[in-house]
Amino acid sequence: MGQPVILQIENIYYPILAIVGLPANLVTIVILSRGMCGLSKCITHYLVAMAAADLTVLIFEVILYEIKDSYFPYSFLNYTPICSLNLTLLFVSIDCSVWLTVAFTFDRFVAICYQTLRRKYCTKKTAALLIAMVCFLSFLENVPIYFIYEPREIIDNVPWSCYVKSNFYTSPLWVAFLWLDNIINPFAPFVLIVLLNALTIRHIVLANRVRSGLRANNKNQNHTDPEMENRRKSIILLLAISANFILLWMVMVIVFICVQFTGTQFLETDYNDSFTIAELSGYMLSCLSSCTNTFIYAVSQSKFREQLKNVIKRPLALIANLMK
Repeated sequence: MGQPVILQIENIYYPILAIVGLPANLVTIVILSRGMCGLSKCITHYLVAMAAADLTVLIFEVILYEIKDSYFPYSFLNYTPICSLNLTLLFVSIDCSVWLTVAFTFDRFVAICYQTLRRKYCTKKTAALLIAMVCFLSFLENVPIYFIYEPREIIDNVPWSCYVKSNFYTSPLWVAFLWLDNIINPFAPFVLIVLLNALTIRHIVLANRVRSGLRANNKNQNHTDPEMENRRKSIILLLAISANFILLWMVMVIVFICVQFTGTQFLETDYNDSFTIAELSGYMLSCLSSCTNTFIYAVSQSKFREQLKNVIKRPLALIANLMK
């Protein structure tokens, strides 16, 4: 009997994701780090950190977990201590990626809605501090994950693979940790991003109405409004990143809600079950969010497109010169 369809899709999907996502995030980090995209240092800090976090998600979840399990199931990476460490770092990288998106969304919310606070909060120093805090707290919160696994089997006195301990779903301490972990990601970030974007859009709509009314009363004023144009560009980037996150994480949030209210456990092994298929599809979509920001920047930011073209042209020009 062949593999279930969902596993066949995973075996094709994750390698393609790694092939596309790794260079995309590396190029994004290089381009943004040069500071030539017309973005403030504060925004650049967040975007570089988000690209770096997405890169670690691709490494620890897509390559060292999904692809490794499918194509290299008996490698040294399946020794229980290494497997447990990789799973811990996997969750750390996911939390970093998600909460950096929240931090960026909040930064843009403050910049657009609270002009008086903007000068103090939306700075390079504040961005660096928040990025460091997000990474540290993500690591601290996921340390217990290392201890929830036990060897699936012992071969020649060597602990092999990782299996969730039998008391994980019954011990009050571990149940409390599971609840907290699921609230921290994905439920709370999803709700915060939706809320912050709703408030930001509401503020922009009201502000634009006021500005349009004032300009309508001044017939001698030039109809071009640089302030409204700047706001438009800022909101396009914010909404593109936020909408990408919301759409790609929506399935996981629905799965989380179903688990809490129906008593279903995560990671069921019946691959023909509709809930298991939905859960695995949610994982695939959440991983996809780790390589889409590059394409968002390319579509929404003209200066990023210019820098991307330059990065692509240089190796092609070098190859052309070598072939002459």
